[in-house]
Amino acid sequence: MTAPVITVDGPGGAGKGTLCHLLARHLGWHLLDSGALYRVTAQACLQAGVAWEDEAGAAAIAMALDVVFRPAPEGAVSVLLGGEDVSRAIRTEEGGRGASMVAAYPQVRSALLDRQRAFRRAPGLVADGRDMGTVVFPDAPLKIFLTASAEERARRRHLQLLEKGESVSLPRLLEDIRERDARDSRRAVAPLMPADDALHVDSTSIPVAGVVRRVLRVAVERGLCPADRLEE
Repeated sequence: MTAPVITVDGPGGAGKGTLCHLLARHLGWHLLDSGALYRVTAQACLQAGVAWEDEAGAAAIAMALDVVFRPAPEGAVSVLLGGEDVSRAIRTEEGGRGASMVAAYPQVRSALLDRQRAFRRAPGLVADGRDMGTVVFPDAPLKIFLTASAEERARRRHLQLLEKGESVSLPRLLEDIRERDARDSRRAVAPLMPADDALHVDSTSIPVAGVVRRVLRVAVERGLCPADRLEE
C-alpha cells in the first residue's frame, strides 16, 4: 500500500514550513522540504562557479547533488552539502532568489523529481513546496494550498530577519516577494498554482495553531490519521 501524503503548496512566507514541521511532528510522519532542494542546488551552483542563468549547468549540478538532511535540535533540520552544513547559507534572501531562478528550469525540476518522490515512505509524508500537489504527488489524498497577503508575508519575513540580527528594509522585502510570486506563477513548467482538489487556507489572520487544527481535522475526516490526534 502506498504511504499517504499531505501536500502543502503556496507562495513563500505563507507559513508552509512551520505548518509542515508541526504536522509531521504531530503525525509522526516524514517531512519533505522541496524548497530546500532548490536552495541547495542554487548554493551548489555558487560553489561550483555555475551561474544561476545557466540552465544546463544548474541541471548538471542538480543531477549530482550530494545533499543530506539531518534532524537538528528543536525540530529543525540541518542541511549538508558535500558534508558541509549549509543550513544558514541557503536560508538567506539571496538563497531564496537563487532557488526561485533555478526552480524555473525544466531540466532542474526533472532532475529533482525522483529524489522528491523517494521521500514517500511509511507511515506517511508531509510535503512542502510549490508543485507538490500538482506535479510531484498528484494522487495525494489531502492537498493544502496555503496563502497569505504579500504584505503579511513581508512583515513576517522582516521580523524573522530582525531576530537573526539582519537589517533588511520592509519595502524591499515586499518588492522581492511580489517579484518571486510573479516568477513562480509564470514559469513554463510546474508553475505555482493550487491543485484542482486542494483545500485553500488563508493564514493572513489565522495563528499557526489554528491552521494546524484545521488541517488535522480534515486529515481525520479523510481517514489519514486517528481522531485522537486532534486531542494531543
